[in-house]
This record gives sequence, C-alpha cells and structure tokens, in this order.
Amino acid sequence: MPVIETIVLAAGASSRMGRSKAALPLSHAADTFLKRLGSTLLEAGLPRLTIVTGAFPDLLASAWPDHDRRVRAVHNPHWSSGQLSSILAGLDAVRAGDPDALLVALVDTPLVRATTVRALIDAWRATRAPIVRPCRGDQHGHPVLFDRALFAELRAADPARGAKPVVHAHRDTLIDLAVDDDGAFRDADTPDDYAAMLRAMVPSSER
Repeated sequence: MPVIETIVLAAGASSRMGRSKAALPLSHAADTFLKRLGSTLLEAGLPRLTIVTGAFPDLLASAWPDHDRRVRAVHNPHWSSGQLSSILAGLDAVRAGDPDALLVALVDTPLVRATTVRALIDAWRATRAPIVRPCRGDQHGHPVLFDRALFAELRAADPARGAKPVVHAHRDTLIDLAVDDDGAFRDADTPDDYAAMLRAMVPSSER
C-alpha cells in the first residue's frame, strides 16, 4: 500500500484568538481542537500523525493529555516565517518513512469528518493526482493531500508566498473533491469564529 504521512500544522501564535487554538475545548475540557482532529485522522485509517509546533512548543501535553503513541510532535523554530516553514518541518520529520503522499491538516479545522479524509485518500489512490483537496462550490477546504511528486516544488517555494503558488501551478491536474462536510471548511481564527463553531456543533433541534 502507498505510504501516506500526515502532519497537523499547529505552530502559529493564535494572536487573533488570544490563546493556543490547539488546546481550545469543544464538547468538554479534554476534547480539544487537537485531540478531536487527531482522533479523526487516526479513525480515518492514517497510521500516525506528526504535530508541528512553534509558538507553543509544549502544546501536545496540554492539548492531548492522554497522548497516543501513534502521535508525535516536532518543533519548527522558524514558525514565524509562515505556514510553508511548518509544512517543510513536517516533511523533514517524515522523510525517513519515504512517503508517497503527505496529508496536511490545520489544527483550526477540527470538525472535519473521517469520511471526508478517507474520500480524499481514496481519490488520490485511484488517480495519483498531484493534489487532492475538499471543495464546496468555489470554496476549498482542508485537509489537503500532496503527492510526493510535489515535494521538491514545496521545498523550492518562496516562503513569503507559501504553498499557494504550488497549488496554482497544478490547478489543471489537481482534484477538487466535492464533499458535504461543513467541518472541512469551518475554521476558527478569532473568538467569534470559535463561538460560531461551538454553536454549529449543537443540533438544530436543541438551539
């Protein structure tokens, strides 16, 4: 079977939120953003996770207190230079596993469903497209799966511009996978976003 490594980007300072997003609770104190997202990725069948930390290097202990042996953290000392630096830190960390693809998830999108993750993986396995990402109309979500054919391009990309030019360069061959999953498109950067996310988790009959 092709080897897929997974990284969760959790290196940012969460300046607009005012505290680490990874440790924010959802349904209860132990159900943090990181714990919910990580558990979903493992439920989807991914064998292990690499959490890329930065501004909060010890967040794994606080955001996932009952630490899973399949999960590890790597620190990106250059986290302030942008998201691409964290992707590359994660890619360096999983390089020994010689992966065929890299699934990149964002810690601030914790509500994505395992079925969506599995659908992305299945689409990549069937096509070996350079990129597979969830979409809803013109909206693109997360996580995003990169084929190993793009690893060199990611490493050579301009840190100031991030991975977007790489994605744009392959817009004619990537797969935008239509999914019915609000969690793939709902992130939280501010306290208002967080409050809206918590409201969205409540069944409509209970609102």
